[in-house]
Amino acid sequence: MGEGTATADLDTALEKHRTELTGYCYRMLGSSFEAEDAVQDTLVRAWRAYDKFEGRSSLRSWLYRIATNVCLDMLTASGKRARPMDLTEATPLARAALSPRPDHTWLEPVPDARVLPSVQDPAEAAVARESIRLAFMAALQRLPPKQRAVLILREVLAWRASEVAELLGTTVASVNSALQRARATLAERADAGDDAAVSDPLDEEQQRLLERYVKAFEGYDMTALTALLHEDAVMTMPPFDLWLRGPADITGFMSTIGASCAGSRLVPVEVNGLPGFAHYKPDPEKGGFSPWAVQALEISDGRITGFHCFLDTARWFPLFGLPLHLEAESDESEERG
Repeated sequence: MGEGTATADLDTALEKHRTELTGYCYRMLGSSFEAEDAVQDTLVRAWRAYDKFEGRSSLRSWLYRIATNVCLDMLTASGKRARPMDLTEATPLARAALSPRPDHTWLEPVPDARVLPSVQDPAEAAVARESIRLAFMAALQRLPPKQRAVLILREVLAWRASEVAELLGTTVASVNSALQRARATLAERADAGDDAAVSDPLDEEQQRLLERYVKAFEGYDMTALTALLHEDAVMTMPPFDLWLRGPADITGFMSTIGASCAGSRLVPVEVNGLPGFAHYKPDPEKGGFSPWAVQALEISDGRITGFHCFLDTARWFPLFGLPLHLEAESDESEERG
């Protein structure tokens, strides 16, 4: 076999693992962009060191070992990522102020397709989706990095304790102890978003709820929207640290500070294992619609419990493969079609 063929075969073998490694690094780091950087670094390191890979473990577990080390190195240099409600109390509408914090503060959204490899087993697919939901991701961020790695490898990826011990260069007893501590921390800090129950695919009730939501939001009908929101629903808007609780404050914000979103368009996206939308609002200068936010919706008991708007559209819309402008005419003709 020629050297070029061998190189191409190695590239193909490594590339097969990109999506699942991106999912692992995303769970570790809480950042979609850092996860992609970490995976690229992992694959480059693996490519350079492949002649030293002796095949004592599978290629997959060797890649996970490299990826874990890359993530642990990155985590020593950065703090924990968070949602607005992890940092401050809810703000009453009367005191609402839009104060941004730096990008590295926030837990970042991710398109499902970049981190969820296709699997045949529905139970395995459900665990994978649940483990990238925003509430679970925020809970992971509360764990020390090695506990985080152990929990993900054992509970999400279903590795055996002996495999995790070998990967981390530690003992089975140490892995079991770390897992116990991680579970205890998550149980103590469980919050409202953790009970978000979204079927895959969406069941009929959830599908109808989303259809009603789109109609209410695009029509900017606050009465209809109020009927869809849980009494404890929360709204967040990173990079702003403001967050609101309850339908009155959420719809009050939307009809005052957020009034320019009237007449918006919503395009469905799959984000963090949740139903979501790319939100385009009317562009008075260019006409048509310009990007405003990627929305991720948490649903429980037939109501929307979380309404999370990620506003850094210059980063998120390209990541989700979304256009940076919608023409009014084509948008209307699509609706008629």
